[in-house]
Amino acid sequence: MSFRPVPLAGAAAFLLLLSGCATFRSYDKELGQTLGQVSGGNVDGAIKVLESNNKSNTKDLLYYFELGELLRLKDRYPESQQSWRSADATVQRWEDTAKTNPSALFGNAASYIINDKTRPYEGHDYEKVMLTTRMAMNFLAEGDFDSARVAIKQTHEREAVIADVRGKELYEVEKDAQKRGARTSFKDLNGYPVQSIDNPEVNALKNSYQSALSHYLAGFIYEAQGEPSLAAPGYRQAIELQPNQPLLEQALSGLDQRVSARDDGTTDVLFIIESGTAPARQSVNFPLPIPVNRTLIFIPVSFPVMRSTSSGTLPSGLTVDGSEPLPVVPITSIDLMARRALKDEMPGIMLRAAIRSAGKAAAQYELQHQSQQQNNGWLGLAALAVTAVAIVTESADERTWRSLPDRIAIARGKFPPGTHQVTVQTPEGPQSFQVNVSGRHAVVGLRLLQRTMYVQAPIGPAGAPPLAVPPPPAGSTRESGSTTASPAALEEQSQATESAK
Repeated sequence: MSFRPVPLAGAAAFLLLLSGCATFRSYDKELGQTLGQVSGGNVDGAIKVLESNNKSNTKDLLYYFELGELLRLKDRYPESQQSWRSADATVQRWEDTAKTNPSALFGNAASYIINDKTRPYEGHDYEKVMLTTRMAMNFLAEGDFDSARVAIKQTHEREAVIADVRGKELYEVEKDAQKRGARTSFKDLNGYPVQSIDNPEVNALKNSYQSALSHYLAGFIYEAQGEPSLAAPGYRQAIELQPNQPLLEQALSGLDQRVSARDDGTTDVLFIIESGTAPARQSVNFPLPIPVNRTLIFIPVSFPVMRSTSSGTLPSGLTVDGSEPLPVVPITSIDLMARRALKDEMPGIMLRAAIRSAGKAAAQYELQHQSQQQNNGWLGLAALAVTAVAIVTESADERTWRSLPDRIAIARGKFPPGTHQVTVQTPEGPQSFQVNVSGRHAVVGLRLLQRTMYVQAPIGPAGAPPLAVPPPPAGSTRESGSTTASPAALEEQSQATESAK
């Protein structure tokens, strides 16, 4: 692209605008501190760190995403839902705009001048969908299948809105880029780690926002509600998104038989097993040459690069009461969804960066040119200042929902109602806990973060004694909702529970 220089007054105004926005928060570092506390079993400490980094009275969408997840790990489901409802209200406003005026979502004037961090954070597409999925999981932890049905239905309605708006956005970006002669392929960036977002695993995803977990969970919820005609599409879509998994195929093939069968007194338990944390977006500078009046002006331009934050290794097995291990089936990778989201967003990111860089280059050229013509040292210093401010303010948007899990798997089995000992084979060794299940269907959530395991177990029947969490092994720490129990501790817990009964 070639641009004509702007007037000197415009360059000065541009400099003043930039100087007022030179300091930006590093979301990558902030969330790293928060997640460090969680991985050590200190959720209360993580919440304090999150609060200290968000002292403003105006909380953004990212804050409510993260707070809801932390409260969920503490089994504080009503408070978690309250936080996520605040987040959902923001996403619903985005949906309303997407339906009535989608072009308003495609750009923000400040992002063309300063950087993408000035854009209102609206959440990435997979985050919008995972929000209502996780709200459904909170309801299931409370045994509220009716409310979970509402949330999971909203999840799939949201997918349709996203699909429509992204098609329109891509068209507008390509049209604008063609008009400006701008390149929008990240493969043209010298040094960009192309393989991080353009590889067979990422490209195998249908899109960035549909997950087999959400659709399988929809099938399970509708099945529990006795609605096989709605459950079948959920299971079918999960199979399409995660093919060649016998457990998913069995859910569909045996659906009618399970729904029509008489109550045999057992509980159909779905285990949702999560590990690690979602990948980070990291800002990396790439110098771009911008031609202005036959002169190349090198502008540092920042683009987001994906960085894995944890191994996210899933358990190799899960047993209940020492029985045969249940198959643990990988069903969703947030890591891959996040990478696909960035790949799909890159054309728009690059277009905004090209426009932004051209403005900065024009401002630098004008000041340098005037300095040479007038032999004015102050103008030369102003040109250097513009360059310095451009470097300081150029930063890619790192905001992303980091406390989401990296990978998700499921296991499923039928067990008598009551208390059961569950053992998972983790990379750190076997970890066990006890849950109380009742009714015909139940969902148990597990979250592995390094040596800490958090359990989102169903709330037991009214009047049942609270299930004690066993103490951690000597020398380790844990918070409520997490456990690193030894076999001896579990035996002691089992005896205590029986005595309570």
